[in-house]
Amino acid sequence: MAQITKKEVDVVVCGLGWAGSLMSIELALAGLEVRALERGGERDYPDFAYPKPADEYAYNVRNKVFATPKEVAVTVRYNMSQTALPTRKWGAFAPGTGVGGAGMHWTAVLIRPTPTDIKLKTYVDQAYKPGVLQDDMRVMDFPFTWEEIEPYYYKFELICGQSGNTGNLRGQILEGGDPFEGPRSEPYPLPALEDTLNNVMFKEAATKLGYHPFPNPSACVSRAWKNPYGNQIAPCNYCGYCSKYPCLNYSKASPQTAVMDALKRMPNFSYEVHAEVYKVVLHDDGKTAKGVLYFDADGNEVFQPAKIVVLSSFQLYNVRLMLLSGIGKPYNPITEEGVVGRNYAFLSNGGATLFFKDKNFNSYATAGATGQMFNDISPGNFDGPGLGFLGGAKIHSSQATGTPMAAALPKGTPAWGMGYKEGLEEWYNHSMKISITTTCQSYRDIYLDLDPHYTDHRGQPLLRMTFNWKENELKLQQHLKGIVGDIAKELNPDSMSMSFLPMGADFDLTKYVSTHNVGGAVMGDNPRTSALNKYLQSWDVHNVFVPGGNAFPQNFQANPTDTIGAITLMAAQAIKEHYLKNPGPLVQA
Repeated sequence: MAQITKKEVDVVVCGLGWAGSLMSIELALAGLEVRALERGGERDYPDFAYPKPADEYAYNVRNKVFATPKEVAVTVRYNMSQTALPTRKWGAFAPGTGVGGAGMHWTAVLIRPTPTDIKLKTYVDQAYKPGVLQDDMRVMDFPFTWEEIEPYYYKFELICGQSGNTGNLRGQILEGGDPFEGPRSEPYPLPALEDTLNNVMFKEAATKLGYHPFPNPSACVSRAWKNPYGNQIAPCNYCGYCSKYPCLNYSKASPQTAVMDALKRMPNFSYEVHAEVYKVVLHDDGKTAKGVLYFDADGNEVFQPAKIVVLSSFQLYNVRLMLLSGIGKPYNPITEEGVVGRNYAFLSNGGATLFFKDKNFNSYATAGATGQMFNDISPGNFDGPGLGFLGGAKIHSSQATGTPMAAALPKGTPAWGMGYKEGLEEWYNHSMKISITTTCQSYRDIYLDLDPHYTDHRGQPLLRMTFNWKENELKLQQHLKGIVGDIAKELNPDSMSMSFLPMGADFDLTKYVSTHNVGGAVMGDNPRTSALNKYLQSWDVHNVFVPGGNAFPQNFQANPTDTIGAITLMAAQAIKEHYLKNPGPLVQA
């Protein structure tokens, strides 16, 4: 079959989730002709919004809006001596697919990292004595200052209609917010979501123990919101169907609610679904791209020429596409040469489930981001150097859903049959959780590359993940276990169960943790240790930009979406203000 060649466009965008939709609308607003290609199908709100039901089995069990391993499998191993095996079913993480990507099924916690998280290497050099941390740890600073990135956080939060309490307004600490947050130029756009009973109980106990809880920053909007693109987002009705679900009520900020309605109306924007991009085509000198190759819905091989190429799919896919296209030198963990694949990081979770016979938590009346959290246990806010590890966690109580299949039941309750029904009848609505979301550092031998044995349905190598927990992250888990245990003791439940990683634990791919995968094509100041510069521009191919979680040099305790939005908007601004006038490297190596 002959290859089809399309008309050249100014920009081709590969992946239409948060990063792709933001880059598309910003560049289209600058007058560029933008063409987006999305591997998955159309995801339009009338297909799943009210009055259609929120099907717990379809979304939460069968993963209706996730990519399938058959489509985008990765192989996984613990260390370099092992042969990696392909994923058969998503467990620890759940990448999205289709228009909206993972931005459709996210929980919508929209929180910034701290200034220390942004400059972690600088903090380590100042706070830790030599020899305290593992010598294979490879933390890095983000290549921008807090003052540079803060306006783009705020712009993305306006796009989403962020709801919450301001803690630090231009250096002034405000009661009810996070006293450890970096200075904000403006207050939160909207007030916080309403508290649920577990929030009130957690806040009282944490405050009594000396911590500083505040409402979860949320992209499930607390009030009706019209964003800068003219899109309207409806106020949350606390239906409880958030994480792993598209929002039934148009209340959760997503590419669909916050960007796509305005973007689709622009005459200089177009997109194609079921368009599987498999290679960025470079000019003979390898210094610039001339477009991308993809397979369309009919199986035709198509070449889309473009002056600028944006790789904006999920973190794992971006890294794989760079490796398949020869953009940047692949990372070698033995010599530490190369940049594409290095600094992969995930994270760990855990916590406690508390049962109270005399408390009714109304667990069916909630939003994904309802909750209280505190940031006291994050880098720089407690004595990590004295404890001998780097990192921290946000510790929170979040009432994320009241769906019956997800209901917490005491240990020993049968998983099916009459015993399960009796347990559900007795304990539904009578439990709350205290949870952790942790940092995860990057290491010399934790990385991504192309698998030498396994290929996809088109014969292309699968992405291989080499990952396991390190002693540093397990020490952190044990420290957090004590803190959560103290809060639980203060709450005095009738019974409880705890879940934390023990020392020596291996990564378990089968149990869901989060979809906060980062790294692999990181941003930095040095082209020898980073694949991208501060504007997400490839050091090697200057008209290729790669926004996404892949750009993080390690994982912080804050959810990644706010930072993905901010760095994407900063890159788009640099393209508009500087690159279009003088195409070439925006940062000199």
